[in-house]
Amino acid sequence: MVASPFPCTGGPGAATIEVRSLSHQFVIRGSPLPVLKDLSFSAAPGAFIALLGPSGCGKSTLLRLVAGLEPPTAGEIRVGGQLVRSPDPSRALVFQDPTLYPWRTVWRNVALGLEARGLLRTGDRRVHDALERVGLAPFARALPHHLSGGMAHRAALARALVNEPSLLLLDEPLGQLDALTRLTLQRELVRLWEGGGFTALLVTHDVDEALYLADRVLVVGARPACLIGDVLVDVPRPRHHADPRLQELRRAVLGLLGFDWM
Repeated sequence: MVASPFPCTGGPGAATIEVRSLSHQFVIRGSPLPVLKDLSFSAAPGAFIALLGPSGCGKSTLLRLVAGLEPPTAGEIRVGGQLVRSPDPSRALVFQDPTLYPWRTVWRNVALGLEARGLLRTGDRRVHDALERVGLAPFARALPHHLSGGMAHRAALARALVNEPSLLLLDEPLGQLDALTRLTLQRELVRLWEGGGFTALLVTHDVDEALYLADRVLVVGARPACLIGDVLVDVPRPRHHADPRLQELRRAVLGLLGFDWM
């Protein structure tokens, strides 16, 4: 696999990822529906990897498998050298919808994971620090309906970061936002990753977003998804969307997906 020419920013807790010969299928009314086919890739600690492909190709399913929410049909996944068999707080998953509980304050939404693990009494400082990192400390006592869409997504990120994950899994977390808010939060995601000491795996179907955020872009085809490209983003940070090299890479990625006329 391709290695990044830039040093990883992950701290000592950042996890490796190893996906080996991974296949998965659903059974619908007794008939198999293949979703993933013989996927293999690896990522170094502290890497930022984007998984890019058309809608409905199985990207989110892969993220659920890496999170340990269900077992794969075939193959294996290792995170930090350990075989993934079930969910773990060290692998935090952020969904497209912030899914905040409307009756809980922002602080209590962010604290949910610690509360479920019985760590809230000793971890309240971690909640405050997570809110500080995403710029929501002044809204700690607010309810979700007081937040804008971008702020709600920041709260969801804080809820993931409070567990101090070694792997942050991002399932199109900015997909529902307007263009300007999305650009702002892309920059914030990079900032959080650079200071967070974790490995990041992002699912998206937005080529520009993948190239702006990631060290590598893994391109998958239509369902059942298999790997059709592994593109190194050899552009130093901070990046700018208008960078000519990013535009070259954009054309290369679109060509892999069959859009070589764009």
